Amino acid sequence: MTETSGSDVAAELTTARAQTALQAARAGASVAAEHFRSDVAVETKGGDTDVVTVADREAQAAVVETVADAYPDDELVGEEGDLRKDVPDEGPAWVVDPVDGTNNFVRGLRTFATAVAAVVDGEPVAAANVLPAAGDTYVTDGEAVYRDGTPVTVSDVTEPGLGCVVPTVWWPPERRAEYARACEGIVSRFADLRRPGCAQAALGRLAAGSLEGVVTNVECNPWDTVGGVHLVRTAGGRVTNLDGERWRVGDRGLVASNGHLHDEVLAAAREIDAEL
Repeated sequence: MTETSGSDVAAELTTARAQTALQAARAGASVAAEHFRSDVAVETKGGDTDVVTVADREAQAAVVETVADAYPDDELVGEEGDLRKDVPDEGPAWVVDPVDGTNNFVRGLRTFATAVAAVVDGEPVAAANVLPAAGDTYVTDGEAVYRDGTPVTVSDVTEPGLGCVVPTVWWPPERRAEYARACEGIVSRFADLRRPGCAQAALGRLAAGSLEGVVTNVECNPWDTVGGVHLVRTAGGRVTNLDGERWRVGDRGLVASNGHLHDEVLAAAREIDAEL
């Protein structure tokens, strides 16, 4: 495996959209990092744990500016403000999460990411997830996945008893029983679980071989998932919905794995719905 310095990653990418995704994610992450562990005001959106800060808005603006400079006619899909909220089925578009893991961000925890993905006709073609406080960058052009400049792939773990799986995307208070079943389904099958509190970070770590699975039965927003899904697939992993079919934006549930353990990861995910 050839090591590439972080500053040379863009030169290694084979598509202009991948280079723009990386540039835009770095721009947004730089803005978020400036606000990290500062006295930033916290607002709520859809619930007590659905929070937003000025960092989210300013980071998104930095991403949008970078993308628009390179691709002024492309659609923009994003979490904050008046950006489009769904991925178009046709044509090029960009999917942006300025701060994925805002609850970590406001608590001073380092696991948060700026995620930027390019899609064409609804399918991702490039993605970059930058975790400024953790010091990690995951990027792919569909040919290879790099973590901090080094090519990576999913793990080769084939034994469930050696696997580590993440329950991701937050379950609201009225659905905490599902969260409990997710945790039980994981710990009864695998060595352990992790919950980083940032879906894009979890998917990036799966792509880099640090985890073996990521699961939820929740319908996911595109900005929480599209870039990370592309990372996992390009790195050799598998991503499906709860029916075991190839995952697409809009599906309920997301089951991602290193491929070797997909049946077991899928079984754990399906168990979340056991009593619904």
